[in-house]
Amino acid sequence: MKWIDEYEAKRLTAEQAVLQLADARNLILGMSVAMPAALIKALADGLRNDQIPPVNVYYMHGSDALEQHLLVEDLCGKFTPRSLFLSGHDRKAIKELSNKHWVEFVPAAFHQVGRLLTEYVEPDCFMVRVSPMDKHGYFSLGTNADYGASVIRKAKKVIVEVNKFMPRTFGECSVHISEIDALVEADIPLSEIPEAQASETDWAIARQVADRIHDGDTLQMGVGGVPASVLSLLENHKDLGLHSELFCPSMARLIETGVINGRRKRLKQHKHVFTLALGDRAMYDFMDDNPSIVGYPASWVNNPSVIRKNPNMVSVNSAIEVDITGQINAETIMGTPFSGTGGQLDFVRGAFASQGGRSFIALHSTAKEGRLSRIVPRLTGTVTDTRMDAHFVVTEYGCVELKGLSLPQRARALIGIAHPQFREALEQQAKELGLLG
Repeated sequence: MKWIDEYEAKRLTAEQAVLQLADARNLILGMSVAMPAALIKALADGLRNDQIPPVNVYYMHGSDALEQHLLVEDLCGKFTPRSLFLSGHDRKAIKELSNKHWVEFVPAAFHQVGRLLTEYVEPDCFMVRVSPMDKHGYFSLGTNADYGASVIRKAKKVIVEVNKFMPRTFGECSVHISEIDALVEADIPLSEIPEAQASETDWAIARQVADRIHDGDTLQMGVGGVPASVLSLLENHKDLGLHSELFCPSMARLIETGVINGRRKRLKQHKHVFTLALGDRAMYDFMDDNPSIVGYPASWVNNPSVIRKNPNMVSVNSAIEVDITGQINAETIMGTPFSGTGGQLDFVRGAFASQGGRSFIALHSTAKEGRLSRIVPRLTGTVTDTRMDAHFVVTEYGCVELKGLSLPQRARALIGIAHPQFREALEQQAKELGLLG
């Protein structure tokens, strides 16, 4: 068959494939589960041996392979890592490096990342993990449409790592053999990220959110114990829809039981829309060849003007801190990047613009084992969501709706859901800021 011949002609070892970076200046890596582990190791070896010139490496949500092979001490200065969203692997690597400023952070709303990496950064090469080729010559991006579905059409060179463990998904995840320049084979098991175990505080918050989700709503859920807990509390709901940046195991279970069926969605009815997936082997197997699960680029999934088209859109995300005017920081701790801008603001705005839509920011009232309030007089870090965008804020002490409230009303409402031991101090600080008389 023609496609088999082309496949064989383009098949290389990982070591041979990375040598195609000889003239590259900007390399884009697939995100998270889609990071090509064998190519990353070969890239590290090539940089270490000066076979590859210094390159700028752009990526989101680094994997264990990135931490183990690329973000290592002896490669400092050999290339420039530029992350648009940090993972735990990134944070661990940065913590252990002598040069804490080597990894550069690029702020970007998720729905704009595909455009940034193709129009503002010249993508000389894109490396990504894909599913095996089918009889028609197509691979699948599987768990990660995100920016990959955009960059793969614009990069000067495309090198894919074919992995039998990558699920085949639908939507805009298909990539033809004619669109790639080289391929390597590496059947390395996919990273498995178990859902966070919920604490009693998570459950207290989740129950308040779940009480405000109705039959027929369309959901977007972020990462963490609270979103997973909310999903587990929806088992008796009916006709829920999914239009979510993230696909996770709790969503797969609700699809299997028929709770999430997309029946009342207006956009992609009966389809479960995602742009990236993080989970376990059972979830990846559930996604494989499942025509109801469709991956689309973040430029579409996370676009507020698209999100709003589904009525009764519900967005649930977390935060690091919220100030008493309603400003939300979900990405930095004391000014240091912890994660990234991501898609939170995309869905906060898209959900509120939806007819009957709601967005929830869920956070524990304290951090550092109760020694630090997460409801604060002023943010210590970046504003991820402006005070004009904030809708519902939820802690274990209550849920407040901020839309339409004056600054004094907001201050009183948010102080009211802070931990009791911090309320008196917050009230005094609000007076000093002129928010309360």
